[in-house]
Amino acid sequence: MFTSLTIASTLPTCVKSALRLVALVPCLALLTACGTVSSFSFPGVYRIDVPQGNIITQEMVDQLRPGLTKRQVTFILGTPLIRDTFDQDRWDYLYSYQPGGGERSQERLTIFFEDDALVRIGGDFEQTPENTQFPSTAASPVAAPATN
Repeated sequence: MFTSLTIASTLPTCVKSALRLVALVPCLALLTACGTVSSFSFPGVYRIDVPQGNIITQEMVDQLRPGLTKRQVTFILGTPLIRDTFDQDRWDYLYSYQPGGGERSQERLTIFFEDDALVRIGGDFEQTPENTQFPSTAASPVAAPATN
């Protein structure tokens, strides 16, 4: 009487390798059908929150006034995340936040200077009505200033 162990031991090694491969291919196909690596998550695994950039609050934006120097704006908002190399009079403050496994949100504030004095702001923030210091323009608030 032969058992499966004795039959498997009598097979040549190339046949054993082929049988392993035949068994492995369907397993891999089933595993890839479960989803992509980014969509696959283990239950109970902690995913960290990812904050990046400058935190900007409405109170900070309300403190901005026309005529503030670059140094005063840096004191209120902090160092800008992006200083344009070719236009030193435009500063961009960006903040993005992605809660662990959630959707990423992003906020942007752009500051424009002329002769080291703040002239306008643009982006996702506006000053509250009681603190409005900048005139509203019909053009986009982030558009580059016109040059003569």
